[in-house]
Amino acid sequence: MKLNIDGRLAVISGAAGGIGMATAQALAEDGARLFLTDTTQDGLDRAAEAVGPAVCGQKVADLTDDAQVKALAASIASHGGADILVHMAGITGAKGDPLEMSYDDWFECWNVNFMSAVRMTQALVPPMVDKGWGRVVFTVSENAVQPYPDEAVYNASKAALLSYTKALSLPYGPRGVLVNAVMPAFIESPMTDGMMEKRAEAKGVSRDEAIKGFLDEERPYLSLKRRGRAEEVAAAAALLCSDRASFTNGSAWRVDGGAVAAINT
Repeated sequence: MKLNIDGRLAVISGAAGGIGMATAQALAEDGARLFLTDTTQDGLDRAAEAVGPAVCGQKVADLTDDAQVKALAASIASHGGADILVHMAGITGAKGDPLEMSYDDWFECWNVNFMSAVRMTQALVPPMVDKGWGRVVFTVSENAVQPYPDEAVYNASKAALLSYTKALSLPYGPRGVLVNAVMPAFIESPMTDGMMEKRAEAKGVSRDEAIKGFLDEERPYLSLKRRGRAEEVAAAAALLCSDRASFTNGSAWRVDGGAVAAINT
């Protein structure tokens, strides 16, 4: 199915991560041009090599810094301006008892996961509005609607981002800029690799056994009984970037193997 995005400039934040890179590849396969950003040059170089000649620009940027976001926006403008923003930059943040998290723990996760989205959209969406066409796709998480007690700082940041998705969609969808989110759960990535390695060490088991135990004990509704793959999230994100999803606005598409128990978002 053609996405009808040939020549559109797609900006991918968190492009060196597994889901970001897979989404960049999916969009490139359908003719989009790519501008990649992440926090390290090594990561961007790996992503650019994986995506190939569709990458027309890249820039290292700390999206918690207003000046760096402004400089990033200027670089993107020099390539014709963004038509698509896929915002996948984020961290898991500190874990543990919610009452024991420091203010710094809360603010770090909030600044990276939520305020970076605000900064990026303030910088890149107005030119989309001027053109009358645009797509914004955020990466939320199952945690936004099904929070876990040891991930309280992450839960809060992703719940805020989910709310922002709906808020931003209301005034700008009618002006041609559709705003949506993907909501993955337990995807194969360096992030979940690290989680499972720590679990394996703590329990004295192999990583495969740690994954199985995690699914059985912590994610009983994840009926597919495996971690998702980055390309499975990328497929949903790419569709939301396209003309094919032209009647989808303010939504959050779950790519979670059934992990969220509730019927509604």
